[in-house]
Amino acid sequence: MRFPDLFSSRDASRTAALQWIAKQAVEGLTAGRHRSPHKGSSVEFKEHRPYVPGDELRNIDWRAFGKSDRLYIREFEEETNLRCTLLVDRSGSMRYAGSRALQLNGSGASTGNSAGSSIGNRKQDYATSVAAAIAYMMLSSQDAVGLMTFDDHIDESLPPRTMPSHLQAMLKVLAGSSRGGETDLGTVIRQAMSKLPRRSLVVLISDGLGDAESLGRSLASLRAQRQEVVFLQVLDPDEVDFPFSDRIEFRDLENADQKEVIDSRQIRERYLESLKRHNATIEAACRRNRVDHALLTTDTPVVESLARFVTLRRGGGVSGTLDRLSSLAGASNKR
Repeated sequence: MRFPDLFSSRDASRTAALQWIAKQAVEGLTAGRHRSPHKGSSVEFKEHRPYVPGDELRNIDWRAFGKSDRLYIREFEEETNLRCTLLVDRSGSMRYAGSRALQLNGSGASTGNSAGSSIGNRKQDYATSVAAAIAYMMLSSQDAVGLMTFDDHIDESLPPRTMPSHLQAMLKVLAGSSRGGETDLGTVIRQAMSKLPRRSLVVLISDGLGDAESLGRSLASLRAQRQEVVFLQVLDPDEVDFPFSDRIEFRDLENADQKEVIDSRQIRERYLESLKRHNATIEAACRRNRVDHALLTTDTPVVESLARFVTLRRGGGVSGTLDRLSSLAGASNKR
């Protein structure tokens, strides 16, 4: 799989033009455009401190000396590049594909069942495209990006790098086969924590259909580790509004032995109420831990969703704003 298999040249250019600005101080390896916790001599003034012998004379604020007759050093916030790790869910539930999901290809539009460069319309395919777009955006800004894929445990891992060729290595991992087993996001995040760079950006891409309380506790642990966290929740429109109205055989995508024929009309209201409670728990955990959370549905072009998310985020954040971002991503809440 290559990047042109996922996006047209127009969408690639649009993605490269997006800028993901870190909201908190980050630790990086090279000079860049994000704030660093380390003090340096860049353009953004931070504070004064008293002069001590051994300080660079060029950093003395002579204007402050003229006013106070005391020597002060001007300190600045060093800017740095961002290091991002993408955590991409490849568990069984990500294999679902409804009739309204886009058949992803280079045009970013629905192509029905055409062959050629078509990628697919599963949630997993959509998550792959989201991860690829974010990686391309980061690398275009000379930021470092890495990847971890998982089902019930971390499967494959690539450390953050800034080289353009790193994108192809990530796409190779994303295109690989997966066991599609069950997952517990809380457990997986705890496994990932020991491998994450300090003060970095962690982007979790998953449907979030697991233990919401466990997920919330792990998000809190990530934030306690001073990671900046974004949760992009990918759902199929069918999972959002449950459009079924007949007797249907439902199969567990994470356990092939589990299947049952159910009258969908009898369970629809209970399902919608259960999903509402589940997402409310996730929303509250994200708001409590200052995690930006977006609900993306697979019937909306990836670049469109990503561009709107970045715009909202630059405007002040999207933590815990599920309803707002549901309409942003084209999800419907039909009743």
